[in-house]
Amino acid sequence: MNEGLLLVGAILVLAGAGLSKVATRLGVPSLVLFLVIGMLAGSEGVLGIEFDDVEIAQQVGIIALAYILFSGGISTSWPDIRPVALPGAALATVGVLLTMIILGLLSSVVLGIGLLPGLLLGAVISATDAAAVFSILRSRGIALNKRFASLLELESGSNDPAAVFLTVGVISLITGDANGVVDLVVLFIQQMSIGLVAGWGLARVALWLINRLRLEFDGLYPVLTAAFVLMLYSATDLIGGSGFLAAYVAGLTMANSTFIHKGSIQRFHDAIAWLAQIIMFVVFGLLVFPSDLPGVALRGLLIAALLAFVARPISVLITLLPFRMPIREIGFTSWIGLRGATPIILATFPLVQGIDGAETIFNVVFFVVLTSVLVQGTTVTAAARWFGVACDTPVIASRSQELMISENAAHNLHEVDIGEDSPAIGRALFELGLPDGVLIALLYRNNTVHVPQGGTVLAAGDVVMLVAENDDDYARARFLLHGNH
Repeated sequence: MNEGLLLVGAILVLAGAGLSKVATRLGVPSLVLFLVIGMLAGSEGVLGIEFDDVEIAQQVGIIALAYILFSGGISTSWPDIRPVALPGAALATVGVLLTMIILGLLSSVVLGIGLLPGLLLGAVISATDAAAVFSILRSRGIALNKRFASLLELESGSNDPAAVFLTVGVISLITGDANGVVDLVVLFIQQMSIGLVAGWGLARVALWLINRLRLEFDGLYPVLTAAFVLMLYSATDLIGGSGFLAAYVAGLTMANSTFIHKGSIQRFHDAIAWLAQIIMFVVFGLLVFPSDLPGVALRGLLIAALLAFVARPISVLITLLPFRMPIREIGFTSWIGLRGATPIILATFPLVQGIDGAETIFNVVFFVVLTSVLVQGTTVTAAARWFGVACDTPVIASRSQELMISENAAHNLHEVDIGEDSPAIGRALFELGLPDGVLIALLYRNNTVHVPQGGTVLAAGDVVMLVAENDDDYARARFLLHGNH
């Protein structure tokens, strides 16, 4: 192993993580700095790292996107998105399709390229990355009403599979692997149906295993789910389904189910998603040759303008009007359609397939993404006020449980599951004889968080969060709640 290359890679990841705070203060999505770091480290940058393996970059992007989608799903509350499920699903499918068609037709005319290459460009750029916007909104103290925020969250988390399918579909038309639109419609129904069923079904299997394996070490549970994501994506893809949709649906299914170590697993996958994003954008930054960008700058600016002011607004308006949404929310949804991870990943697909003009498409997409996050990303808070969608209540920065506990190092927060053979089942908290240095802070039951009282009776499937003054108190409390298994 090249230790020097390993050191450089670690430094690049550290730099990406550290500069995320700088990006937040500047009101710019972190992905911009991640890309810049990769470009500076590339063959034309300061470090001069030679990297031009598109296939490796594509594989890195696919794996990263699977984890990002699973993380997005497992952190999403179904009760929150249920009221906006129909318009969110429409944006993630019909909205993506309309964006591809409108931008594809415009690109074909304006850039003087064929219809299929234009549609390919439109398909690659059709997915949004609204998740990047929420970090900006929070850092600037801008809050959206819960229903509207849930709509944007659902769209950003579920529109990637449609964009992937459209990109692969147009490429198959260009290469002659597909006979026509009818074949693509049938394939779309097949992939989405299998992806939906596989995501839900395999998630139920994973939940059953997690709750019954009783692993000896708590740290193995996140390892189990990490392997599950890769297995889920690969298996679904092998049987002809959308592995990306399966990853998101599986995460959403698990998010709204009860299983042991749920909080720690969610935090683990949030960390994995961040690591995946940093690695992915640094790798794609390495893949870009800055000297090629001036040649596509004008075309990139033109496509970015058509996307932001024509294709996205029209597609959002047509998609959301039947749901009678306020025009101000439709307007803000149009402007908030930032492009990020998925378009850059999809831009490698034509390169790997050897499509004519693929390098130009990749550079244009890269330029469009940079323009989108720099222009729309830095003006999103102003747009929220201009469209009148910002709530009066400011966003209060959340503090993780670990941070609060670490400020008083003598106390520790622990998560303990109440299994079916727990000795605490059917007993009230005051009957358990817990040590004086232990406090049951929260009780998670039936997808609901409760603040327990002394008379609260524990049941199988409960998960309790307890604060213990020391390890001995925790060990005693765990024995009383969990038993010696």
